[in-house]
Amino acid sequence: MKYRISKSCVALLLAVFSSLSLAHPGHGESMAGLAGFAHPFTGLDHLLAMFAVGVWAANLGGRALWAVPLSFMAMMLGGGILAFTGLIVPFIEQGIVLSVMVFGALLIAAKHVPLWSSLLLAAGFATFHGAAHGLEMPATASAWSYSLGFILATASIQGIGILMGRWFQQQGVQTMNQVLGGMIAGAGMALAIF
Repeated sequence: MKYRISKSCVALLLAVFSSLSLAHPGHGESMAGLAGFAHPFTGLDHLLAMFAVGVWAANLGGRALWAVPLSFMAMMLGGGILAFTGLIVPFIEQGIVLSVMVFGALLIAAKHVPLWSSLLLAAGFATFHGAAHGLEMPATASAWSYSLGFILATASIQGIGILMGRWFQQQGVQTMNQVLGGMIAGAGMALAIF
C-alpha cells in the first residue's frame, strides 16, 4: 500500500513541531534577524507608513523613486542606533502615527514635492520608526542582526508600495493612489484616536 503525504500536511506538521527546535537556549542571536524582520509587519502603523512611502516614491518618480525609500531606511537605522545606545527620542508613538497621516495625505494631494523636501520628510519620520524598532529589540538579540532584519522588511514593504504605485500609473488609474492615501490617512487618524 502506498501512502502520499500532501504538501499542506507536511507544512502543518512543520508548523506544529517547529517549537520543539527552540526547546533549548541559545537562539537569541540566530532569531534576532527574524525578530527584526517581523517587527514592521506586526505593527499596522509601521506597515502603513512604509507602504505609503513606497507608493509616494513611485508617484514622485525620477531620483525620488530610490532616494526617498533609501533616506527613510538610512534614518530608520539611525533612529534604531539612537535607541540601542539608550538615547531617548521623544514622542515616538506620536511621530509614527503622524507619519501615517502625513504620508497618506501626500498620496491624497498627489502634488509633486521637491526632492530635498521629500528626503527630509521621509528621513524625519523614519527616525521615529527606527527608535521604536530599537526599543522593542529583544534583550538577547544582536543589534546588527536585528537591524538587518528590520531594514530588509522595510525595503520589502516599500518595494511592494513602489510596485503598486507604478502599476496604478501603468494602468492609468493614478486616482487609486489617492484612494489608498485616504485609507492610509484614515487609518492613521483611527490609530491616533484609539
